[in-house]
Parts: sequence; C-alpha cells; structure tokens
Amino acid sequence: MSWISGNWPELGIVAGKAALIYATALVGLRLGERRTLAQWTIIDFATAVAIGAIVGRTAIASTQSYITGAVALLTLIAVHRLASRLRFNVVFSELLDHRVRVLVAHGQLRRSQLRRCGLTDNDVFAHLRQAGVRHLGDLRYVLYEAKGGLTIVHEDGEPDTELIEAGLNGSVGFHRQQP
Repeated sequence: MSWISGNWPELGIVAGKAALIYATALVGLRLGERRTLAQWTIIDFATAVAIGAIVGRTAIASTQSYITGAVALLTLIAVHRLASRLRFNVVFSELLDHRVRVLVAHGQLRRSQLRRCGLTDNDVFAHLRQAGVRHLGDLRYVLYEAKGGLTIVHEDGEPDTELIEAGLNGSVGFHRQQP
C-alpha cells in the first residue's frame, strides 16, 4: 500500500523541494526575458518544456537534489536570454526563428507554402472565417508570421504599407511581381 500513500518523511522532502524549485523558477523567470510568457517562438517553447521537466523532476526524484535542479533551471534561463539576444544577429535570427511565409497571394492559396508550414487548406480557411473573411478573392496577402499568427491584407485596402512590405521582403519562398 506504500505505492499509494508513499513514505511520509519522503513526502515532506518532495513538498519542500517542489516549493523551492517553484520559487526558484519564479525568481529566475522574473529576472529573465518577459517574452518567455508571450507568444512563443522555438526558443521559448524549448525553454518552457525543459523548465517544466526540471521543475517536475527536481520535485519528485529522490536522487536529484534541489541545488542540481536550481543550477539546471538557472542555466536554461541564462541560455534562453543569450538566444534571445542572438536573435538580433541576422545569421542567428535565421537559425532560431521561422521566417514569414506568404500563404495567400492575390486570392490564390499557395499550397506549397501551406505544406511547408504543416497547414491544410481548412486550417487557413477556419482562421479566415473567424476573421470575417468571406472570399479568398478579397485577399491580397495572408502572411504566416514567425510566431504563428496570420496577418490578413485585403485586396481593396490601401497600398502595401511599410510593415507589409517588410513582411513580404523578409518572407521565404515568395518573390513579388513588380508592376
């Protein structure tokens, strides 16, 4: 029956380590980049999964000390901060971040780009319907952003703005026809 109730003295140790590693995670994340809690990029997701594993293992593994877990946790936070800074370098940015992809251009789905992003027509259609789009022909562009969101540019809107131009110029697999 000990597999249900456990060993009472060990349970106190587990609770203590769980509280300590949780407090360490809160302090470390508070001192780290705020972006970790915003929409996630690849580096954010990898860090969150690793932090979760460390917090969980440190709390319940009798063979892992709190100090070992805390060092691993704080190291991950420091490496995440470094990776966040490296994103400002063009070479590292291309390695660490997804680039913008153009999923719709002038009312036409670009299925090759959908496949590269792991999206189906229905994935895009659902998002467009939720955004109030009724016809693909009403769209100039749908940009799949680095953090997974979609930017919808209507065909009848104003000419491409500076930000739309930046997205198109930074996209991969899209070359605009010049008028």
